[in-house]
Amino acid sequence: MKTNHLVFGSTVWSVSNYLRRFIAAIAGIAVVVGSWSGIVLLAQIPPYILPNPKSVVEAIVNDWSVLGPALWVTTQTTLFGLFLAVVGGVCVAVLTAQSRLLEMLIAPITVILQVTPIVAVAPLILIYAPNPQIAQLQCAFLVTFFPIMVNTLQGLKSVDRDLADTVSVYTASKWKMLVLLQVPSALPSFFAGLKIGGGLALVGAVVAEFTVGTAGENAGLAFRLLEAQQKLKTPRLFAAVMLLALLGASIFLLISVLDRIVLRHWYASRASKAVR
Repeated sequence: MKTNHLVFGSTVWSVSNYLRRFIAAIAGIAVVVGSWSGIVLLAQIPPYILPNPKSVVEAIVNDWSVLGPALWVTTQTTLFGLFLAVVGGVCVAVLTAQSRLLEMLIAPITVILQVTPIVAVAPLILIYAPNPQIAQLQCAFLVTFFPIMVNTLQGLKSVDRDLADTVSVYTASKWKMLVLLQVPSALPSFFAGLKIGGGLALVGAVVAEFTVGTAGENAGLAFRLLEAQQKLKTPRLFAAVMLLALLGASIFLLISVLDRIVLRHWYASRASKAVR
């Protein structure tokens, strides 16, 4: 009787392995929450210093009219910034891969943008952006662009030499070489950069909201976090942090699932080689 398997990384994992990983993750979270509750209870820590998990969950439920719209604003900024970074990063990587001179011209600019702290750049962006929302979007884009572009470029340049020579025998077109060989070869590196970029997009959005955030309907979770801190509403502050963590985890999980769907044959090939 054959056992159905799923592919994970470079090893073949059965459904039972996934179940064990899920149970282990839930157990780890339960340990953290239990330890948190125990420390608050035994040390009798006041809620305004460290609320217990129950108070945080109650804050999410009771303050959802404030936190829910803020979560949606931050989600929009993060996802749209990530989308623009994917489009821009892939386009720049494809163009750069076709010309060594263009790569030498663009590389210093991208490195400077990456190493410059976004906290320092955000106020400058606000001067020239038409409104704070556009400024926040630009911050999320700048933080996310570099890892996606660099990983995609590395994938495009890491084509197997023998395969490249074989394809060049049948076609001398750079366009066909790009579509038939370079793009498929770059997909694993692209998704690696996308996983990094998903988290960085959220970081960029949060930092932008800290720096140039606005109140009212366009306020994001970071602004609500600062607001709760100033008003000593610690449970709401922890609730905002928890929602940000869940948003980041959801983005990573979504990208990971997309990665498995698109690259299932690539993972299956690596798994079969590892089994041998």
